[in-house]
Amino acid sequence: MDGTLVDTEPYWVAAEHEVVEAAGGTWSEDYALQLVGNDLMVSAQFIKDHSPVTLSPLEIIEDLLMRVVQQVRGHVPWRPGARELLASLTAAGVPCALVTMSWRSLADAVLGALSEGTFAVVITGDEVAHGKPHPEPYAAATRALGVSVGDCIAIEDSPTGVRSAVAAGVPTLAVPHLVPIPPVPGTVTVASLAGLDATYLAGLFPREVPAGRPGT
Repeated sequence: MDGTLVDTEPYWVAAEHEVVEAAGGTWSEDYALQLVGNDLMVSAQFIKDHSPVTLSPLEIIEDLLMRVVQQVRGHVPWRPGARELLASLTAAGVPCALVTMSWRSLADAVLGALSEGTFAVVITGDEVAHGKPHPEPYAAATRALGVSVGDCIAIEDSPTGVRSAVAAGVPTLAVPHLVPIPPVPGTVTVASLAGLDATYLAGLFPREVPAGRPGT
């Protein structure tokens, strides 16, 4: 979600600066980039370890979320082509799952700006035991959709997210945003979602036809 569908990363970075500076510390761009795509508990612990913030990791998350949700409710910063691609998938009858390490409160703020039913399944960071880059979030999403991992395509903007999807066995479309994504087997990289539709995604990862079975 963050960085793939909506450009909320600047909101997160601003919130990190505010939380750290309120404790009398300073926050760097390098630190901010290291947190892109991470499980929020991991990010919160990183902030605690690299700043004078004395809040617990859970309190840090709640503070960050409050600030980012407020920003999103004022303006949802859609990434180019994101809404159009979602509309194309909905029109084609393709069920979609939102797999985000943001927590439910932020996911709901974004979902509120979309047509009802855009996502059949929503997996958030506070609803899994292991966040990205662990495969659990994507494994949970495919189970909830009732499909096999090979019948899905993940769309990710960060190395952490790509590792999660690939580890779960999901073919992955990488769309780098704030940080570069190294080439990984099982992925295809594009510069933007602009101009992409359901037909394009369907042709990205051709399925091999088993020997002796005619193609379709």
